[in-house]
Amino acid sequence: MTPLRATAIGFVAVLLWALLALLTVGSAPVPPLQLNAICFGIGGALGLVWSAATGGLHRLRTVPLRVYLFGTLGLFGYHALYFSALRLAPAAEAGLIAYLWPLLIVVFSGLLPGERLRAGHIVGAVTGFLGAALIISGGSTGFQAAYLPGYGLALVCALFWSGYSIGSRRFGAIPTDSVAVFCIASAVLSVPLHLAFEVTQWPVGATGWASAVALGLGPVGLAFYVWDIGVKRGDIQMLGTASYAAPLLSTLVLVIAGVTQASWSLAAAAVLVTGGAVIAARASFR
Repeated sequence: MTPLRATAIGFVAVLLWALLALLTVGSAPVPPLQLNAICFGIGGALGLVWSAATGGLHRLRTVPLRVYLFGTLGLFGYHALYFSALRLAPAAEAGLIAYLWPLLIVVFSGLLPGERLRAGHIVGAVTGFLGAALIISGGSTGFQAAYLPGYGLALVCALFWSGYSIGSRRFGAIPTDSVAVFCIASAVLSVPLHLAFEVTQWPVGATGWASAVALGLGPVGLAFYVWDIGVKRGDIQMLGTASYAAPLLSTLVLVIAGVTQASWSLAAAAVLVTGGAVIAARASFR
């Protein structure tokens, strides 16, 4: 598999994450951790079925325990920290800090063997972050000292996902089948936390159940498998910068679905995210 093809496969995860907000709205009123357990369970089952169909189940026995611990910590830790941050701080500000992870991926990639971090990668990632900031914050922020614990968790959340993505590169020889175990373990860990901190509520009607199942099959399922291929074998700097398209595409999907309205910040964000991706791509091609 060529790096270009692997990068394209990894970008499929960004496209799937663009559906995350719409499907999450559709799955209401299911609380976050319960939804986490449902979706990771579906995503893990999807991976096991695919692995069995391709004769890859035996490969799961060859994966070291430390890799399973690493992957589970990355997937479960990111989502647990993200949901916790949103409980302790306003969604816009916490989400903005959490979405530092693509920029951190680009910066940390310079520590990987054989990778060369160029100025264009940094400029492109920062430009993309500014575009994402417009989408997430709506053009304004209201950071307050009272929410520092939530902001801190959001920052740790960004470090978790960027660390997971960069660390996956170091485990390039590990088969992508292992992601199924990461998902199953994350689902299992989500259940006791849900029972301890949330009131169980199931999806309402066909739309609710369809949204929850679609989340497990796509944004919280297939996305992790293609992302694993992208960060292990693709252009990780380009993939990190391109990830800023997720909040932009997510907002566009909500506009098309009639859930939200278009605004000047959406147009400006489109220019910034696209410009950042072009700058990073030029740096990669050089």
